[in-house]
Amino acid sequence: MQLNFKEFGQGEPIIILHGLFGTLDNWQTVAKRLAEKYWVFIVDQRNHGKSPHHPDFNYEILAEDLYHFMDEKWIHQAHIIGHSMGGKTAMQFAMNYPDMVDKLIVVDIGPKGYKGGHQTIFEAMLSLNIDSLISRKEAEEHLNSYIKEKDVVQFLLKNINRKKEGGFKWKMNLDSLYKNYESILAPIGKKIVDVETLFINGALSNYIQEEDKPFINTIFKNSKFTTIEKAGHWVHAEQPMEMIKVIHSFLD
Repeated sequence: MQLNFKEFGQGEPIIILHGLFGTLDNWQTVAKRLAEKYWVFIVDQRNHGKSPHHPDFNYEILAEDLYHFMDEKWIHQAHIIGHSMGGKTAMQFAMNYPDMVDKLIVVDIGPKGYKGGHQTIFEAMLSLNIDSLISRKEAEEHLNSYIKEKDVVQFLLKNINRKKEGGFKWKMNLDSLYKNYESILAPIGKKIVDVETLFINGALSNYIQEEDKPFINTIFKNSKFTTIEKAGHWVHAEQPMEMIKVIHSFLD
């Protein structure tokens, strides 16, 4: 599968993986700053952004996609950064291909299984008749009727694309993501990982809790934790400069 990507800079390679419903563009600000020192790739994972759609979707498959991406680019080892769903892809990749990971950064997610929290979002998107949509404003009004968080609505609206022949379509493979939602929530494997790893969480997020850390340390033996203040789950969007500072400190 040929994943869509953008690349910036030169030096040691960094590959950045977005979260559920995201695209590579969500990380472009951070990527461009990191590119002052590193060779940075931001990648659309399958069923997201401009990457191909496929009915199969789980972390083993996403890790395999990343392996083939690196192989095609002749990248034998890289720093891997993953946020949320992308963080689980990154963790699974480190388990499967530890020699291909220099350092690992996992943003606001752990290896455990999570309870569903996207049902309303799926309901809002699936109930939007994208084929008869007239304008983005119409889509925004529809999503607002389901979702009260304005920033979430704006985030989701980035997934609506205008077709060349007129009308709109979802960038993401919404049907596959919905059908595979349990796989997205599921825990990854428990194979021990010795890769040097940094877990970053937002102080206002509950994705990584204090009681999760001993379990994480049993799998990721060489790991440490950093909390970024005044940030929720979208740490890179809410505190990008602090995120860049933390990344540089860890990689340097």
